[in-house]
Amino acid sequence: MAFTTEFLLLFFHHLLLAAPILGFLVLLILGLGLWAGRLERWPWRDALYWACITGTTVGYGDRVPVRGWARFLAIVIALAGLVLSGLIVAMAVSAGSEVFAQLQAARSG
Repeated sequence: MAFTTEFLLLFFHHLLLAAPILGFLVLLILGLGLWAGRLERWPWRDALYWACITGTTVGYGDRVPVRGWARFLAIVIALAGLVLSGLIVAMAVSAGSEVFAQLQAARSG
């Protein structure tokens, strides 16, 4: 239980420190999604949905851009989503490693 509590506290601390970068990436994904949706003449709700699905690189295929610029924006959204996901995973691994090392030091010391 100590590991979980310490991990969550440290992980959320990392998230708080990285909030400006994470927020920028989220706004970038949503903004580019709205732009692509405008190019494709999709309703704004569908454009935001598509941006979120593309940003997570799931890509269900229920919305597919056909115009060149919208396809380019899809690539940029996917890359931004990979960076966003990678940062979150890196922060989780860092927090877990740090807490694990602290608990190991406390047990051996």
